[in-house]
Amino acid sequence: MAKARAPANGRRSPARLAALIEEREARLRSILESAPDAIVTIDERGIIQSFSQAAQRLFGYAAGEVIGRNVSVLMPEPWRGEHDAYIARYLATGERHIIGIGREVTALSKDGAVFPIELAVGEARAGGTRIFTGFVRDLRARRRMEEELLQAQKMEAVGQLAGGMAHDFNNLLTVISGNLEMLEPHLREAESRELLGEAAEAARAAAELSGRLLAFSRKEPLDPRPVGLNRLLQGLADLLRRTLGGTIEVELRLAEGPLMAITDPGQAENAILNLAINSRDAMPEGGRLTVETGREVTVPERGEAPRRLVTLRVSDTGLGMSEEVRRRAFEPFFTTKGPGKGTGLGLSMVYGFVRQSGGEVEIESAPGQGTSVLIRLPEAAAAAEAGVPGAATGPSGRQRVLVVEDDARVRRVSARRIAALGHAVIEAASGPEALSVIEGGAGIDLLFTDIVMAGGMSGIALAEAARRHRPGLKILFTSGHAEPEEVVEARGASGAGWLAKPYGIAALEAAIEALMARP
Repeated sequence: MAKARAPANGRRSPARLAALIEEREARLRSILESAPDAIVTIDERGIIQSFSQAAQRLFGYAAGEVIGRNVSVLMPEPWRGEHDAYIARYLATGERHIIGIGREVTALSKDGAVFPIELAVGEARAGGTRIFTGFVRDLRARRRMEEELLQAQKMEAVGQLAGGMAHDFNNLLTVISGNLEMLEPHLREAESRELLGEAAEAARAAAELSGRLLAFSRKEPLDPRPVGLNRLLQGLADLLRRTLGGTIEVELRLAEGPLMAITDPGQAENAILNLAINSRDAMPEGGRLTVETGREVTVPERGEAPRRLVTLRVSDTGLGMSEEVRRRAFEPFFTTKGPGKGTGLGLSMVYGFVRQSGGEVEIESAPGQGTSVLIRLPEAAAAAEAGVPGAATGPSGRQRVLVVEDDARVRRVSARRIAALGHAVIEAASGPEALSVIEGGAGIDLLFTDIVMAGGMSGIALAEAARRHRPGLKILFTSGHAEPEEVVEARGASGAGWLAKPYGIAALEAAIEALMARP
């Protein structure tokens, strides 16, 4: 049987050429349909020749809607009007801007959205004409991640600054409030006592502001426990309605069944009230406040176990926020309210409390469309909320108290207060000085120490060293910062006490009585 032979001149047959062309087109279609980045090809006039599946998803056009049209349809102004001139200049002079490299530019989708892309352009020649291929990568997700990271870093830095300010502020308030308290019994004139009362009230208000700064910086001491979120909201409902007034409707949408969150109930109530008050101010003509509860389960990543979360959403029908205001809403002292109408610490307190609780918080808002704040908190097992036993109290009698504080003004006012309670006082300006008093054999019943001090020894290190010499020594920690984890552990393991600055003489007396009454 005779075999078919290739043409003597080495050329492929027309059938073979057609098959090769069909195969290459199939490969090209496969690439265009499966490539994760959008691919668009144009000719030297800027007319779209092909439009990949990813391009259709990215720009919102079907291929048939754009093939044959100028590629400038995918560009916002002013680039749309400049595109043809750019191609003409390149063909005439060879001057390149994007060809052969990647560059971040902006694109326009069918629905009018302008968004960032990374564009790289390749060039090829076919049949005496030039073909340009654009490889387009959507940068919106990357930009969102970058913005979220920058915002998180910014909030962390501001939080550290706020915590440091609160510490110094609390030391000053301890001196101010302490001296006012000690001065009060010596005043007889009604006018003088009234003036002192106003000063003391201002000091208390300043202490509340300092507490909010600590809450924002996630350094406010919390008492987390399983809390029935639905029950908490039902208990707050009447207070919310009274606070918001008759022009605002309050609606509770509570998930079914026990909804137990691990949180500090007092701080949770404060957060809800702060959100409600913000909503009231955003609805001057009245409206509706909706409080919803629910559950979420996070999707695990890289083998991590899923997290079970309890959700709390507070939504209003108010004025809403611009994007710029929404981005800055959690910053301390940022407020859009007029002078005297807000401190700018309400939302920052909510942010700090939720983050310190191991949760998440986010804001959804737009001008004229109201605001919704979503809080996610870790879920506890559905069980009855455990009661918290009160601390044992009782008369402790006259004690010998060693007061350790590196700020001389704070040390003096603390010593005066303790002496006024009938206790004997020894003062020390640093940890090493206090330790030398203890090692010298002084009969100390209670060590009352600041935590952050100059002299190379913290209050926690002092307490550990003091306990080695006196295992049964009672220890009361204090600080203008929030209670650190080491103190929380010490309280649980060895019965140490904690008193946050600024404090009044009544709180000081109660702390000493409770501590000395323990076995």
